[in-house]
Amino acid sequence: MSRLSITHVTEYRYTQPVRFGEHRLLFRPRDSHDLRLVSSGLKITPPASLRWLHDPFGNSVAIANFKEWSDRLRFESEITIDHYGLSDPEFRIEEYARTTPFVYAPEEQPDLLADMMRHTGDPQKRVAHWARSFLDENGRMDTAEGLQAMNAAIKRDFLYNRRDEHGVQTAEETLRLGSGSCRDFALLMMEAVRSLGMAARFVTGYLYDPALDGGAAAGVIGAGTTHAWCQIYLPGSGWTEFDPTNGRYGGGNLIRIGAGRTPEQVKPIEGSYFGPADAAGPMTVEVSVRRVQKAA
Repeated sequence: MSRLSITHVTEYRYTQPVRFGEHRLLFRPRDSHDLRLVSSGLKITPPASLRWLHDPFGNSVAIANFKEWSDRLRFESEITIDHYGLSDPEFRIEEYARTTPFVYAPEEQPDLLADMMRHTGDPQKRVAHWARSFLDENGRMDTAEGLQAMNAAIKRDFLYNRRDEHGVQTAEETLRLGSGSCRDFALLMMEAVRSLGMAARFVTGYLYDPALDGGAAAGVIGAGTTHAWCQIYLPGSGWTEFDPTNGRYGGGNLIRIGAGRTPEQVKPIEGSYFGPADAAGPMTVEVSVRRVQKAA
């Protein structure tokens, strides 16, 4: 178990004071067997009123409403968690699902159906063709080994390109460009496994790099900002974390804040402002994830 402190600051600048619309904030993780929320705090400038809700996926969402106009909008989230994630855990997969393709159990299919649907079209079947390259000559693969190979291939064969602009590339675009951000790689893996009949979800959160605390260099990509990866539903293991940006699985250094069927459903911040279209200035994002000593 690790006790981690996470500070996430996002700031927007405007060339003149503007009026802000409602903002949807995804900063607070849910307690689970692998993550326990110890404390949380949220500072917003200008001041805002907050109400909380659970979205259709059970994520904890804050809705911020503003009265003041301002040329600056700043969100500072601070959370402390106890994290129990395992790095590279042993897969425990039900016998019927150890080889892909497989069919989910009838009692699970209704709940997984939406997560099995493709996010975007694949008219040229390029994503499906890429996914099938991990199958053998008989059109099958060992589920655990095949998913690990796909996860590692994205890390090995694609160039990481941090993109601060909004939006996510389609899986076909990422294949064509041979590059992308963490969210692009997550969507590529999701679409690939969905083409093989598996259920997958998009996850947003943070990445812990032990090297920042003087530990052994982990060689991870994505620390210092928000991070994205995916979960794949494996019978016997449940929703299992895969981080194709780093070629890792299991969630040992991944701090999950929210999960949804599409990337658009789990944006850390989503909102609007009222003013000239060219009033929007630069946006900055800073994330710090550090280990802290647990009080005796």
